[in-house]
Amino acid sequence: MPLIERSNSVLVVIDVQDNFLDKLALHERSTLVSRIGWLMQVATVLTIPMIATAEDVSDKADMCPSLKALLPPGQSIYNKLVFSLHGQDDIREALEQLGKRDVVLVGLETDVCIAHSAIELVDAGYRVCVIEDATGSPWPHHLAGLRRMEQAGVTITNTKGIYYEWIRDVPSARDVETKIGVIDFEVDAVPGLTL
Repeated sequence: MPLIERSNSVLVVIDVQDNFLDKLALHERSTLVSRIGWLMQVATVLTIPMIATAEDVSDKADMCPSLKALLPPGQSIYNKLVFSLHGQDDIREALEQLGKRDVVLVGLETDVCIAHSAIELVDAGYRVCVIEDATGSPWPHHLAGLRRMEQAGVTITNTKGIYYEWIRDVPSARDVETKIGVIDFEVDAVPGLTL
């Protein structure tokens, strides 16, 4: 399988909201949000488009505010009422209009909305990459979701892996790191990004 191409990528941030984050262990929440936020910043610097969803938006369910603040000005958050984003007309049409074939998924929950979306996107002809350390579900459901997606032909990688696939060279890495800072891939959280 060839490397993911940044010029052909879209980053999709799925359902990072308190009602799902609250199911995770406290230390997992901040790690997950910080890694997703860092990837959103990388996507912005590299001009990789983003799509963001929140499931069944209400006063009690919406995208995590710290991530919402990282969306480009005017960016919509789609109110997702189905588990697979490809199954909802407005989200599917937004993805199709971008004309990108490499879909990178981050968010919640690995075994349901991430898995359903990834599998249906593969079936629709997209090349899908799920970021295992930027997706989450309570144990053991996270691993079950990753296994299911891998069996369906989804590429599973991590934050470090997709970053270097998008960057590809030292000058680009220096440019990104100058603009948003360096991440230590060995630690649990990205400095400066919290819940």
